[in-house]
Amino acid sequence: MASVPQIKVPATYIRGGTSKGVFFRLQDLPERCQVPGAARDALLLRVIGSPDPYGQQIDGMGGATSSTSKTVIVAKSEQPDHDVDYLFGQVAINKAFVDWSGNCGNLTAAVGAFAISGGLVDAARIPHNGICTVRIWQKNIGKTIIAHVPITNGEVQETGDFELDGVTFPAAEVVIEFMDPADGEGSMFPTGNLVDELEVPGVGTFKATMINSGIPTIFVNAADIGYTGTELQKDINSDAEALARFETMRAYGALKMGLIADIAEAAARQHTPKIAFVAPATDYVASSGKAVAAGDIDVCVRALSMGKLHHAMMGTASVAIATAAAVPGTLVNLAAGGGQRDAVTFGHPSGTLRVGAAAEIVDGEWTATKAVMSRSARVLMEGFVRVPGDAF
Repeated sequence: MASVPQIKVPATYIRGGTSKGVFFRLQDLPERCQVPGAARDALLLRVIGSPDPYGQQIDGMGGATSSTSKTVIVAKSEQPDHDVDYLFGQVAINKAFVDWSGNCGNLTAAVGAFAISGGLVDAARIPHNGICTVRIWQKNIGKTIIAHVPITNGEVQETGDFELDGVTFPAAEVVIEFMDPADGEGSMFPTGNLVDELEVPGVGTFKATMINSGIPTIFVNAADIGYTGTELQKDINSDAEALARFETMRAYGALKMGLIADIAEAAARQHTPKIAFVAPATDYVASSGKAVAAGDIDVCVRALSMGKLHHAMMGTASVAIATAAAVPGTLVNLAAGGGQRDAVTFGHPSGTLRVGAAAEIVDGEWTATKAVMSRSARVLMEGFVRVPGDAF
């Protein structure tokens, strides 16, 4: 029986924020994968190890969670006044599907460093020591992101003392600015309301804030769905019925937000929107055993990604949380105590995170102007990934 040899594709495996992914320079991909389409998707699926009916991604680089089943493609930017274009692909675990509908805020923290190390940023813009400002065009959502990457002796500095809940070891701090994070094609609140009544057949009717900032997100009150807002992964992800209810709520929220035209389309749009639940600040113990005091946070938030409760918080959802908190009257804002604010510290399953956001009324509608957060990133491995030559 004839066999097809494997090919080698230059790649880098990087932790960005509380996620991990396989990063590629566009120019290093096989020629037919340098453009969007079936060949590119097939390559990335094989790299990550999907679809895997066992749900483990043993035969690929994926880690069998939404946080570790990710791919990134970076290229010199085609946009004026930007350094690089950044494209994110969320790879389904048990389906042959790559979702290109949104950004990954956590991996965004690694894009600037990867671009610098990969020769995609003009050398004249990189200081010998200091901070390199990398101007990123996020192609999935058509937005500008600014990454402030520390440089030591002309190279990206990855080590440091910045601690991020959800990440075991400290590293260098990378400040990320999400510019104009609201959807530029429509209202930041797609229904026109800060709070809606979301009717979910077979589940119930719930108050919901549906926002498109950072990533489309549906927020509901924890108490309305029988939770406290202090749950950890094991409390949700071990309950198949609860996960099914969340997915049904997410699907009907997507329909109400206008992201899909038919409820059946939600199955092919797993990455967006996100669904999250909020509660007033409460004492709880994080997954690491760390005690989180109510006095140290403004609000408790739990969010699901790709059908499971996230172990910490998605970066893009963090933008949505901060933006919603900045708008008086949303469920997030009310859970945080109401009033106006330009930053929020929220509790998540792994600990806490502070995110700054600015929102204002323009032409009678709320819009977000900027969201800022700190993350870290570290290269875990670099070289080549191998895939069978007939995989794509």
